[in-house]
Amino acid sequence: MSQYGSYTPAFAGIDTVEAVNALFRKVYQYMALGLILTAVTAWFTVSSPAMIRTFFGSQAPIIIVAVAEIGLVIYLSATIQKHSASTSLMLFGLYSVLNGITCSVVLLVYTQESVYTAFLSTAGMFGVMSLYALYTKSDITSWGSFLRMGLWGLIIAMVINLFVGSTMAETVISVMGIIIFMGLTAYDTAKIKSLAYGMSDEETTGKIAVIGALSLYLDFINLFLYLIRLFGKRKD
Repeated sequence: MSQYGSYTPAFAGIDTVEAVNALFRKVYQYMALGLILTAVTAWFTVSSPAMIRTFFGSQAPIIIVAVAEIGLVIYLSATIQKHSASTSLMLFGLYSVLNGITCSVVLLVYTQESVYTAFLSTAGMFGVMSLYALYTKSDITSWGSFLRMGLWGLIIAMVINLFVGSTMAETVISVMGIIIFMGLTAYDTAKIKSLAYGMSDEETTGKIAVIGALSLYLDFINLFLYLIRLFGKRKD
């Protein structure tokens, strides 16, 4: 759910507002870079007949890419402290490119208007939840257990529906996904904010920013995918 490795806030006595602002500037910059790489890769993939044949001519290539994505995000999360900030950022960029290939199917299936609408809706919902987490005095980090249970329930429901194929269940799953990833957006933002207390140097800040950007990037992408599944119009 969240990709923070073993970082914990150290309360180093630095200026809180300055630390939070410095961290989130990097987080949002890196997240935006990831989204741009994903969008450009998805567009390039669907614009090239050769790329479409390569990745969608059979199931094997896209499955390999999906497995590589999962392996890369697990590897980055588990080894973030062993790499430099620049290496971590490069791995995040690679993940964003791979995800662009798998997400390109959205551009093949849904109309351009649906994609734009879902993206703008996602941006608005993401922005509201992230800003809420930044400025609220409530302890959003306490949502963790509830969100983890919801996420596991969502995964189980999706697996079951692969065999059942219920349209009603698909709708319910999409609504659940939207709610859960809105909550995760706020939760992950709050977790990143808490990590600002533990920053002691630029290298540490860079690493935390990369792993924080990855978490929010995943929240944004999943929220987008559930929104377009629920409201998107398929091409004829």
